[in-house]
Amino acid sequence: MATGSGLILRKSSSAFARWLCTTAKPVPTAKKRSLVFHKVSRLPQSSKTAIVDFLDNWVSEGNSIARSDLTSLISYYRNRNKYHLALQLFDWMEKSKLEIKNSDQAVCIDILYKTKGLASAEKYFNSLQDSEKTHKTFGAILNSYCNAKAFHKALETFEMMKESNYAVTLNYNNMLTLYHKMDRPEKVVSLVQEMEVKRIALNIYTYNLLINSYAALENFDAAEEVLEKMKSNNVECSLFTCGNLATIYVNRGLFEKANHFLEMMEKMENRWDEFGFGSLRTRLKLYSDMNDLSGVKRAWESLKSTYRTPNSTGYLFMLVALSKLGDQETLEKLFKEWETVCSAYDFRLPNVLLKFYLRRDMIEEATALYEKLVNKGMNPNLSTFTLLANLFIKKGQVDSALKYLATGVDKAKQKKREFLISEETIKLILNYFEENRDENGAEKFIDSMRKIDGLNSSVCDSLLSKIRASNRAIDS
Repeated sequence: MATGSGLILRKSSSAFARWLCTTAKPVPTAKKRSLVFHKVSRLPQSSKTAIVDFLDNWVSEGNSIARSDLTSLISYYRNRNKYHLALQLFDWMEKSKLEIKNSDQAVCIDILYKTKGLASAEKYFNSLQDSEKTHKTFGAILNSYCNAKAFHKALETFEMMKESNYAVTLNYNNMLTLYHKMDRPEKVVSLVQEMEVKRIALNIYTYNLLINSYAALENFDAAEEVLEKMKSNNVECSLFTCGNLATIYVNRGLFEKANHFLEMMEKMENRWDEFGFGSLRTRLKLYSDMNDLSGVKRAWESLKSTYRTPNSTGYLFMLVALSKLGDQETLEKLFKEWETVCSAYDFRLPNVLLKFYLRRDMIEEATALYEKLVNKGMNPNLSTFTLLANLFIKKGQVDSALKYLATGVDKAKQKKREFLISEETIKLILNYFEENRDENGAEKFIDSMRKIDGLNSSVCDSLLSKIRASNRAIDS
């Protein structure tokens, strides 16, 4: 990103998603409606027809289903990213001739985009009557165009919406986000200026996009002046906004400026917003990026005082920060603490410690950790297999290293995932064969890597040529 900060898009990839939720309550209040919601939400999701079959049977038995039952369930599944199930419910609504409101049609456009793609969403929008093409359905198709980066269609739709007075804050934010994704910060600035001229309200999302755009244009004074604009318009500077500015300055090496906003975040700890845990995570990362161990520890104490027992993700971010700063004593202490409180063993955490040892050639410590995990009967994740291959290569046990890589490949196939062998691992193994002039071992390794596209041909040929040349020189 030209902005140098990924915070905005991690916070909300789509401003539209929050607004597009139906207004129905999560759980209907009437007795039969509650029963419908309860039964449908607990149906097996593996079945492609379970929901439709249940609804058909329910009605055939003389029961009624209200529109609010279905809109609540649609919202329930959308909130859990089960868009294909939400679409089944909407299709059933249409088939059953239940009232379809404009807000339902807007939701349908969003669901179609996420399940069947832009063309399907566009076809549905075009099929609507002119009277049904309101600010809600226009907003839904605009959001789809923006998410798909269909710039010309998005711009054309947006101009039509402005002509119909449909272009409110949300729609402007969608276009601003599109310009942001396309690395067009100057367009973000000009569009925000248009909003100000037209007296269209700017919200916290708009202001953060503007901050990032000024930063991308290297206009840091203007980026900070946005805070004054927020204050004058009664938009509170949030933890997220401070973290956004701190990230921008850390990425540019302006640590003094970054510290100012990190200190602001510390003072705002008693004013939790929706960014919540993310602000502490941001502080951990930024302090570690600045090699500020005391800052990392302060952020960790804040997290512990707030959450009492942090979850595995909290421990993970702290371990990564300590590993980066080289604080072995605290790293090991915190890892042991996590092991005593974790409810489920998350291999991302021992991987941090294992990687720390291996990069410092601390073979005994890495071996001890490995043996401990084996004795506990743990089931490593895919990244662990690469780290174990590194360990055994460093110990000179190439057969064991290749065994772990092969196991990783098999596990990946079972999970239908790609097994990515790190460049570091490849380099370690190639160096081992070269140093030992092991032509047969190199050929065996290369054959196994070719089967999973682990090496390109030029690397293979170069390696074998070097080993053969080295062997010929010694033989002669």
